[in-house]
Amino acid sequence: MRVAFAKALKITRKSRGLTQEDFSDISSRTYLSMLERGKKSPTLDKIHSIAQTIGIHCLSLMTLTYMYTEEKKDLDTLRLRIRREVESMEHKKSNNQDNLTA
Repeated sequence: MRVAFAKALKITRKSRGLTQEDFSDISSRTYLSMLERGKKSPTLDKIHSIAQTIGIHCLSLMTLTYMYTEEKKDLDTLRLRIRREVESMEHKKSNNQDNLTA
């Protein structure tokens, strides 16, 4: 997972024309370098801050990460899986709320 996140981060950062120094408000260049080499794992808060600095939603960064971890996974396949899982949880949530009010 760290290697996939490293690849997603580096590709995304470079695609936006950003340098590691552009993240100095949220992280040291050394830490970002370690993330991009797969030597460290970021917290959820750090992923959010990194994505904001890049100018994307944190789920976009994580989607790329998961695409790099699973062989033969494209965006449409991953999106469909996520949609089904979230809709299933939402359905269960609404059923649980209905049971609580009954």
